[in-house]
Amino acid sequence: MAPRLSVVVPIYNVERYLEECLDSIAAQTFDDFECVMVDDGSTDGSAAIAERYAAEDARFRLVRQENKGLGAARNTGWRHLGEGTEYLAFVDSDDSLPPGAYQLMIDTLDRTGSDFAAGNVLRFRSTGYYQSGAHVKPFRETRLKTHVTELPALVTDRTAWNKVYRRSFFDGAGIRYPEGILYEDAPVSVPHHYLAGSVDVLSEHIYHWRERELGDPSITQGRTNPRGLIDRVRSMELVREWLLARPEPKFHENLRSYDHNCLVEEIPMFFWWVPDGDQAYREVYQEHVSRLVRAIGVERIDALRAPLRLKYRLTLANRMDEFVALQRLHRFYRHRRRQLARLSHRAAA
Repeated sequence: MAPRLSVVVPIYNVERYLEECLDSIAAQTFDDFECVMVDDGSTDGSAAIAERYAAEDARFRLVRQENKGLGAARNTGWRHLGEGTEYLAFVDSDDSLPPGAYQLMIDTLDRTGSDFAAGNVLRFRSTGYYQSGAHVKPFRETRLKTHVTELPALVTDRTAWNKVYRRSFFDGAGIRYPEGILYEDAPVSVPHHYLAGSVDVLSEHIYHWRERELGDPSITQGRTNPRGLIDRVRSMELVREWLLARPEPKFHENLRSYDHNCLVEEIPMFFWWVPDGDQAYREVYQEHVSRLVRAIGVERIDALRAPLRLKYRLTLANRMDEFVALQRLHRFYRHRRRQLARLSHRAAA
């Protein structure tokens, strides 16, 4: 009989972290699973570690391919799933899970019948664990059988690995991870939120997302890498293209909601990094963000708060020296406010 859960783990040059990741999967209290490990052309000892797990635990299987990137590795893992598994999950090979993560999500899905469950996330490093800022809003409280149209904050739930999908839903949606770009999660996760009949949102922390401290930073930590900015904008464009291609009228309103989120939350993340980037980064920012904003509609800027309006106007006009000066001033005052808040808290204590 097929296991109920398939877990796909793409692997590339993570020998420092891989055992911790695979141990956390092996230790799940829900043990009726297969783990498809995809070695994406690693040049370190990662493949040997994965081979050892496959030899010692029949639940683990290893697939090898030439290096093609994270999106391609996830797709390869999906193509190698066993027949008849009911649920599907993805794990990045430098991260880990608490022991009860899959038991909680699968028990919830068994009870509700939702298309997938998504849970809260802790970031971690050598000094300990802390709440993932990217997951605060959508996972503030548990809400079963909900939807992104009922809980708009779910549009920010873009990550691939804090979810368990009903396999029939994932396969039937027909959406695969884009290959050859970074930030490949959102063009799959966001459309899935719109396509789902219902989603289970869990406030419990079901995933541990590593903040790398040694060696190369993770994709999300390379904030002033021009390629990262280009691919993150492209990721947003891919979501927009998917929504634009949908014939159903309801997706027109979904597009408007998604565009608003891009303007007020996702694109403004770039604002904080521009002052730290070099000239090449600032030129890439100006070109690609301007293209995206024009596609959304420059008139949408008029409805935003004054600070956002000004930053977008400076970006579109390619007045980057003024933009950088304004953003540095904003960062200074935000830092001062936080200092004052800490002092006030200590005084009250």
